[in-house]
Amino acid sequence: MLFESFTAAQSTLLWSVFIVALILGAVVNKTNFCTMGAVSDMVNMGDYSRFRAWLLAIAVGIIGMLILESAGLVNADSSFPPYRGSQLIWAENILGGFLFGIGMTLASGCGNKTLIRIGGGNIKSIFVFLIISVIAYFMTSPFPGSDQTLFSILFFDWIRPLAISLDSNQDLGSLVSQDNSILWRTIIGGVIAVLLLVYIFRAKEFRKNSEHWIAGFVVGLAVLAGWYLSSSIMVDVPSEETEYSLMQYYENWDMVSETEEGKPAQGATLSPQSFTFINPIGQTLGYASSGLQSSMLTFGIVSVFGVILGSLLWSLVSKSFRIEWFVNFKDFLTHLIGAILMGFGGVLALGCTIGQGITGFSTLALGSIFAFIAIVFGSALTMKIQYYQMLYEDASFFAVLTTALVELKLLPAKMRKLEAL
Repeated sequence: MLFESFTAAQSTLLWSVFIVALILGAVVNKTNFCTMGAVSDMVNMGDYSRFRAWLLAIAVGIIGMLILESAGLVNADSSFPPYRGSQLIWAENILGGFLFGIGMTLASGCGNKTLIRIGGGNIKSIFVFLIISVIAYFMTSPFPGSDQTLFSILFFDWIRPLAISLDSNQDLGSLVSQDNSILWRTIIGGVIAVLLLVYIFRAKEFRKNSEHWIAGFVVGLAVLAGWYLSSSIMVDVPSEETEYSLMQYYENWDMVSETEEGKPAQGATLSPQSFTFINPIGQTLGYASSGLQSSMLTFGIVSVFGVILGSLLWSLVSKSFRIEWFVNFKDFLTHLIGAILMGFGGVLALGCTIGQGITGFSTLALGSIFAFIAIVFGSALTMKIQYYQMLYEDASFFAVLTTALVELKLLPAKMRKLEAL
């Protein structure tokens, strides 16, 4: 898609992303697509249907990205955030994913589900949203009058040195062969996608439930739409007889534009990208504190508003809109802790269950796979701990934790301290 001006190109991108996000919000609300709920069903009831819907979204994302990249329509090597970056921040991916998994369990849902619940009238989720926004914003933006962020103060000195500098990008194809990364991404991605699809559709109960597979397809397609839109919108530059991407235009602004009018506040957010929600929730705080300046609008911010509105519209149409508040102080405290952990974890891991679990996974980035596994583990472990704490109120945390790890088959059965009732 070629435009004569940067303003027209960016406006088209933002409105298109908003519409896709609106559809995403409505469909996720209608189908009850929920990654935290998927882990809960799997751990507590042995029901893998919603987890299969999540895996279906991943498979659709992988297959779609293989097609889009082979056709030259997307270049995820230069994405925001840098999923395929040559610096493998494995410790941040794992720790962040683990914290996020705990947090989303305590706060009744991931970043995307928080937006869905806001649209459905859940005031608790507005509180969670606000906490996440503050943590996520100051994890990446300096405190007023300072050059320090929460990340630089709390994490950088001890966790960033653990990062590994690779000789290639960190996607699975590049790790096998830097010179033939596209070929190997196609082979590895194709194998992963086929295995996922076989596992997903071999379940008769999943095939019979149209809402689950519709949710998986729509979420996966929405992620692909985000990748395509953020990569394919170009600006015609007659003076140089060439076409620039939005990011390229921004980088050459002084040469191709006569005025600063319409120039975005940041250039990185113009890179190829797709849906993720923790960092964008933080961006909304910056947007609000700027007085709603148009230069602060990003792909992420409009996606946040789009999902909320889509969920709200479906809630009103289906008459499911319900105001919900905290049951008691314990409920409030649990959501507070969960929101804090999601804010820290989502930024550390470079994404959430959608941002890393689907968008990042679609690039076959190793860090995204680490984050996905850590999120699922953190959530599953938290649920098991909550279960045994409920059954044995006087049991020590060590006994509860040990039993939870036994149930997750991470410790031998002989180490079990508590019996399920």
